[in-house]
Amino acid sequence: MWRQARCFPRPLRRAVATRPGRRLLLSTPIFYANGPPHIGHLYSALLADALFRHRRLRAAGPARLCTGTDEHGLKIQQAAAAAGTSPAELCERVSGLFRQALTQAGVAYTDFTRTSEPRHQRAVRHFWGALRDGGVLYKGAYEGWYCTPEESFLPESQLAERTDAQGRPCKVSLETGHEVHWTKEENYMFRLSAFRDPLQNWLRDNPRAISPGPFYQCVLRWLDEDLPDLSVSRERSRLQWGIPVPSDPTQTIYVWVDALVNYLSVVGYPESHGTWWPAVHHVVGKDILKFHALYWPALLLAAGLEPPERILVHSHWTVRGQKMSKSLGNVVDPSMCVGQYGVDGFRYFLLRQGVPERDCDYYDEKVVKLVNSELADALGGLLNRTTAPSINPSNTYPRFSEPCFPKVLDSREAKGTGRACAEDYELVAAVASLSVQVDSYFESFQVYKALECIVQCVRQTNGFFQRHRPWKLDRRDAAEQLWLDTILHVTLECLRVYGTLLQPVVPHMADKLLSRLAVGPGERSLSGLIFLARYDGKPCPFEGRQLGPDTGILFHRLGKSKTMKKRM
Repeated sequence: MWRQARCFPRPLRRAVATRPGRRLLLSTPIFYANGPPHIGHLYSALLADALFRHRRLRAAGPARLCTGTDEHGLKIQQAAAAAGTSPAELCERVSGLFRQALTQAGVAYTDFTRTSEPRHQRAVRHFWGALRDGGVLYKGAYEGWYCTPEESFLPESQLAERTDAQGRPCKVSLETGHEVHWTKEENYMFRLSAFRDPLQNWLRDNPRAISPGPFYQCVLRWLDEDLPDLSVSRERSRLQWGIPVPSDPTQTIYVWVDALVNYLSVVGYPESHGTWWPAVHHVVGKDILKFHALYWPALLLAAGLEPPERILVHSHWTVRGQKMSKSLGNVVDPSMCVGQYGVDGFRYFLLRQGVPERDCDYYDEKVVKLVNSELADALGGLLNRTTAPSINPSNTYPRFSEPCFPKVLDSREAKGTGRACAEDYELVAAVASLSVQVDSYFESFQVYKALECIVQCVRQTNGFFQRHRPWKLDRRDAAEQLWLDTILHVTLECLRVYGTLLQPVVPHMADKLLSRLAVGPGERSLSGLIFLARYDGKPCPFEGRQLGPDTGILFHRLGKSKTMKKRM
């Protein structure tokens, strides 16, 4: 029996710009524990990690980064049986692989949730009780096409006709190609159809609730279509590996309901979640958008809670134009990537090349070309040249000469007023505005654009250094020495800004760069980042400072590995 669902209050309209001092929970999806991690999993985690690190560097307020493993469901039950082990043993092993991969990739998570944990199961049972008490659950017969790998029922519109390995006709998921089977059972149903208006109101009042924009529009379109009630349990005779429905041992709570509640259990639901909820940003792949942008907000509203503040959606990675697949043998192991390219090389490639709005393609030669060009040559080469004993024999942060580089209001006025030219003033203007640009792109979930801006400025700085050829200047001439020092000062200031801004993406390399420039731990915040203070007539704390010890090559150029040659 179900009772008439009560009227639900209109979700609050919320400003999502980061305010100093406010709390924020960033989350990855919890990863399904039926197999080892691949780069798609790591991409979700690295996006969330970069946002988390960027926020900490801005000192914007308390923040947490949560991740974990989803350990219930029919798929895990079947995978364990096929492996000749128990579901609990399989989950213990695979969860360990995810922890290892995340740590290896430098993901600075603060919380790791396993849905098999007692604290999580207690939260799920309480959440189910809130749904039951709200009158939005009823028991009814349900039949439809069920996809075990996706752990969901699919409508006819999302299916295609194919033939199986034996040549027999079968139906498969249009999106994934997985086979579906007709299933009929008695389940608990969630009255999703009652939440069309509340969900539409939430999205129209909060246009940045789902980013990027194309995914926001996609969810609005879904809400204009048929919105059938949702099966939220499975018969326990079919699915034993899961949380039993409270007061009904014949049913198991549907794995997606169970998994979604991890975002609440991690912050202490049902007692202390209010400290963090709903100041939550979910980072998810587009394949689970419907679960996070339709089902989850509706379930939350039904339980008397606000939807999450933002849902940040990314697309998939292909390999040489093909979808990653075990059958094709092209699944990319993140541990192998870290071994080949280093932690920073791997992180930089995925975050630089990954565009959330569209699928991106991975292949080894592309990684090598990008990181060699932008990290080893452009950035590493610039640091090496600026700190070389032949150019900077005193190993210091040289002094800036205002007569050599006088302040002008318009770069066109630069002609004849000093040694600097119009292009030099354009460089100074670009780097001075870079921190604000990068902040804006991180806030709008466009990490790749932030990196594009930094790379463009690195190229301009190399042009500045090459244009003025400091190695040609005569140190015995006092005027030439002043100009040489100014060139080095400007270049080192640019490098300091780049190192500071790159910390969320390549933390180890950024630390190496900043340590070489003798930038202390307390001088690496984004909130107090000032570029070329002497140009504005203000003191520069780094001027005259001894540089840090030589940390060696900033990023070693990559060659073609044996693995790469084998793949080619």
